[in-house]
Amino acid sequence: MKHTIDFQPKLFTALKNYDRRKFTADLMAGIIVGIVALPLAIAFGIASGVSPEKGLITAILGGFIVSFLGGSNVQIGGPTGAFIVIVAGIISQYGIEGLAIATVMAGIILVLLGLFKLGVVIKFIPYPIIVGFTAGIALTIFSTQIKDLFGLRIDGAVPEDFIGKWAVYFQHFDTTNLWALGIGLVSILIILLTPKVSRKIPGSLAAIILVTVASYLLKRYCGIDTIETIGDRYSINPAIPAPAGFSFNLETIRGLLPPAFTIAMLGAIESLLSATVADGVTGDRHNSNTELIAQGAANIVTPLFGGIPATGAIARTAANIKNGGRTPVAGMVHSITLVIVLVVLMPYAGMIPMPTIAAILFVVAYNMCQWRTFLQLVKTAPKSDILVLVVTFVLTVLFDLVVAIEIGMILACLLFIKRMSEETKAESWVYTDDDTVAVNENLRKLPAEIRVYEVSGPLFFGASDAIEHIVVEESAKCLVLRMRAVPALDSTAMNALTALTKTCESKGVTIVFSHVNEQPMKVMKKAGFVALAGEENFCPNITAALERAEEIIK
Repeated sequence: MKHTIDFQPKLFTALKNYDRRKFTADLMAGIIVGIVALPLAIAFGIASGVSPEKGLITAILGGFIVSFLGGSNVQIGGPTGAFIVIVAGIISQYGIEGLAIATVMAGIILVLLGLFKLGVVIKFIPYPIIVGFTAGIALTIFSTQIKDLFGLRIDGAVPEDFIGKWAVYFQHFDTTNLWALGIGLVSILIILLTPKVSRKIPGSLAAIILVTVASYLLKRYCGIDTIETIGDRYSINPAIPAPAGFSFNLETIRGLLPPAFTIAMLGAIESLLSATVADGVTGDRHNSNTELIAQGAANIVTPLFGGIPATGAIARTAANIKNGGRTPVAGMVHSITLVIVLVVLMPYAGMIPMPTIAAILFVVAYNMCQWRTFLQLVKTAPKSDILVLVVTFVLTVLFDLVVAIEIGMILACLLFIKRMSEETKAESWVYTDDDTVAVNENLRKLPAEIRVYEVSGPLFFGASDAIEHIVVEESAKCLVLRMRAVPALDSTAMNALTALTKTCESKGVTIVFSHVNEQPMKVMKKAGFVALAGEENFCPNITAALERAEEIIK
């Protein structure tokens, strides 16, 4: 069958019946979401280890491309908290250029996932892994902001690893800047209390405006100049730079492939999760393959202008829906709004106190951590899922996201195989008298020369030993395998069945198969097993199989 590309951007469908009323709603929603995105984009850029405007550039370019090409009507793209840890790790190891290369590679992977219609594969990521690494990322983000929140005076760089980082913090808590801590705590209170006053104003934006003004007044009129600001740490360029290339070779690609794959998987999971949540609110239905292609394109283009990885942002997408956005035009307006902010207001961003940025990220980390979900899983999930959850969480915190996802997936797969293998059984019918009769649930009497085994569950490499446990007594002349409850068969189990057939043949025992389902029969025919066992020995049901067995022993 010919492969067709599943690429159908929602924008072009939405514009067919577009009118002034829809544009007005999208315009207002886009402006509001742009305002919501402003402090988050700046905070995510700084936390990721790049300058503040890089976060805005990511929201502008990534957000525009995701809306223009995406498979969701309301998805808002941009930098998110989930990428902070992985981006900071890549920068520390490979530098800014290494991050750009890894992001482009991730974009290519995302495009390929969409082109080959693999959007559905993301659903195969176990939920405990998602909760585990999300909680781990949240704790890591929290840890990275302790220095700025407390205004600690630490000479040299803070260690990258979690334990080393906290060891340094505990050694320097006596250097806490009380003014910085006060600014940070007030910022957290403003962020948390603003929604109780007005749900139209983002708490993070209110905190930035109010605390920046307060910090400026303290410095100018009270001589308090110990509160570090963005301008003290970064030089800000209020413009989108010209695209820049970068050099790479096979060795660089090989080294960056694991983090690039992690960026791609994380981006795919977060964007499709965001689109699914949006569908539940709007009643719409997103196209996952188109969405992956759009996410990929965004991550190929954005690094050329100095941006960081972009994906669908659940909070900003929800804000878009809540404020009336219903087509991709709202997302494009959000990007244009941020362009105006970048050019006009970005020079003033240097006055924002670093403790306020830390406060914003503290609240982001708290919202990300899903501690209630984490505890609920620990209380109610099977032990295997709890193990995957805890291992993924611990590895994310102590090592990095790449290791956590790799080990988490391997562990989840192994535990799944173990669980499935326990469901596969080959059980003999009960023999009331080994010399004369056998009975099943209907108490049917059979000659002692006929042995019947009921096989249930998938026969795959993890459960093929169920076949090896079938015992053929010396008195038997015919073995009936009832396979109505076997939905699937793989090559390993097929090999075990072949070995059993040859063993039986050497003992003068004939195997008769009852009710072989479609997939196992297809595998058997392709492997030549049907011809080996004899086509006449494959029966549609147990009654026919027992009649065939009685013919054989006569």
